[in-house]
Amino acid sequence: MTHSSAAPAGDAPGPDPAAANHSALDDPEDPGSSRAIVAGTLTLDLGVEPPAGWPDAGACAERAAAAWHALATGQAPAAAPVADARPRLAGTASLLFADDATVRPLNAAWRGKDRATNVLSFPADDALPDGSETCVGDIVLARETIAREATEQGKTLADHTVHLILHGLLHLAGFDHESDAEAAVMEALERAGLAAVGIADPYAPPAAVDTAGAR
Repeated sequence: MTHSSAAPAGDAPGPDPAAANHSALDDPEDPGSSRAIVAGTLTLDLGVEPPAGWPDAGACAERAAAAWHALATGQAPAAAPVADARPRLAGTASLLFADDATVRPLNAAWRGKDRATNVLSFPADDALPDGSETCVGDIVLARETIAREATEQGKTLADHTVHLILHGLLHLAGFDHESDAEAAVMEALERAGLAAVGIADPYAPPAAVDTAGAR
């Protein structure tokens, strides 16, 4: 499994939220209209209809927003080494449910890796005009890669998608996994946030997850 951030981050290791205030802003007359999901100071914007093959994008985004909100408000305290960490983002993050064909050239252009990866995070430029809406960045997801990983790891596609949205948000908030120490912090936050929305430890070995599920 790989996770990537475009500005910049390497690949993360494979396996070895209290509810947020959600508000959908869909226009029922316009199926292509944007949808916004609010979680405290963070808004997730789903601006484009996902291609076929994705699970319910809105439901995945809402669960990821709830996981984020639980972390940001301290309602899902993470274990050491980040027991007191509360990630912060204030503004709007755009979320694109895409495919490998979309992500591969982005990964090649921004990270020099000519292959698809599951998620890319693009932090926004800080130099925005005064009075403009705050954009914290963009997250792009690759459906085929995520679906393959979910199958290989014995996870549902929806749960794995929620995990990767949260992973992308943590990148936008400045977290990374270039070193073992950084990865330990990021993974601890992910475990805590996902546990808050009923998702099992994403880094547990698949055999351990299967054994627990069979009890």
